[in-house]
Amino acid sequence: MNKNKKAQLSWALYDFGNSAFATTILAAILPIYYSSVAAKGLDEGLATSYWGYSNSIAVFIVAILAPILGAISDYSAAKKKFLRFFAFMGIIASILLAFVGEGQYIFASILFIVGSIGFSGANIFYDAFLPEVADEKDMDKVSSTGFAYGYIGGGLLLLINVLMILNPSWFGLPNTTVASQVSFVTVGIWWFVFSIPLFKNIKDEKRMHVKRDKSYIRIGFSRVSNTFREIRQYKQLLIFLLAFWMYNDGISTIIRMATIYGSEIGIDQNSLIIALLITQFVGIPCTFFFGWLATKITAKKALIASLIVYLGIVILGYFMSSALHFYLLAICVGLVQGGAQSLSRSIFGKMVPAGKQGEFFGFYGISSKFAAIFGPFIFGLVGQLTGNSRLGILSLVFFFIVGIILISLVNVDKGIKDAKRMSTVTPR
Repeated sequence: MNKNKKAQLSWALYDFGNSAFATTILAAILPIYYSSVAAKGLDEGLATSYWGYSNSIAVFIVAILAPILGAISDYSAAKKKFLRFFAFMGIIASILLAFVGEGQYIFASILFIVGSIGFSGANIFYDAFLPEVADEKDMDKVSSTGFAYGYIGGGLLLLINVLMILNPSWFGLPNTTVASQVSFVTVGIWWFVFSIPLFKNIKDEKRMHVKRDKSYIRIGFSRVSNTFREIRQYKQLLIFLLAFWMYNDGISTIIRMATIYGSEIGIDQNSLIIALLITQFVGIPCTFFFGWLATKITAKKALIASLIVYLGIVILGYFMSSALHFYLLAICVGLVQGGAQSLSRSIFGKMVPAGKQGEFFGFYGISSKFAAIFGPFIFGLVGQLTGNSRLGILSLVFFFIVGIILISLVNVDKGIKDAKRMSTVTPR
């Protein structure tokens, strides 16, 4: 295997590993465990609201950190060091969730917030490696492959964890509660094991040594300030970020709130988890498909198509009332989720100037994280005020419509030319 292919495989395997957090903790097992065990004794609607607030707090913290950390990583050429730090933060928090018992929803929220910061923080630096492991012509394919590996890895461990919860005696466990706790431990182990190839085989780009006369924190704030001024020179990139900000709010809210929303409207735990497994395994071939589709009709058109499907999902989600409906929506999400996320990442990566990947992917991160604050928060707030979370889901229609309009205005080819024209490989 040549060096480039080895680096791409190692990069994709990290997604294979860390996606266990997205499936077992973010989307499937923990939301149900939070509602039924950690928040036991609370009203169901209040538990849903607290879960939404926990998500909003986590993404707010990451949104604040993202551009600063990205800028520091570019200056120090230490993306892998930062990735490792945040990955271990997420891994340890995942394992500690096993110690959350009945009524300990505050403890659960704290660990979830810390784990989410680790997961999202590490992804900023993981995404920033994309332009280094893939050439421009291969970026759509490699990005899609990473997401497809994520679906495989996250789906496989979720399947094991589901079997563990449905049949704890098969694994020598006394009950479903203990099985859920053990599943959190498996996430940390799985994430760690499949991070090893990236830590071993991918190196940060070598940079000219620059004398550092102030702390990395001050450098980070200074570079963020510079980037805010500089990003105006990248008009297409800026429009894309605004579009991404809008539609990613909808996507993120669906991922984070679907399970606990389904639980509140009366869908049983087994049906919810089965639906999420359907999403994972439908997503594997469909993510590869969107990577192929991008080569035929352009990545931008393929992305818009996926967002139109998402718009339909939100509208249908309002009327959802049975497990069958949830299964159908899970299939629809699986069709487009990986495609929308992978193409967003590759389109952005193509328009990023060389030498500033960490800095600009920090802004990519802040776009997604600040956006993701509002969706879960509105979802939780509307549910708490009205006693009906169905009304909250309708707010997502606005985010998808505005996102589609903005993304249609982006000229990707011009954005790539602007990036090449302004590129520099030396830190400011």
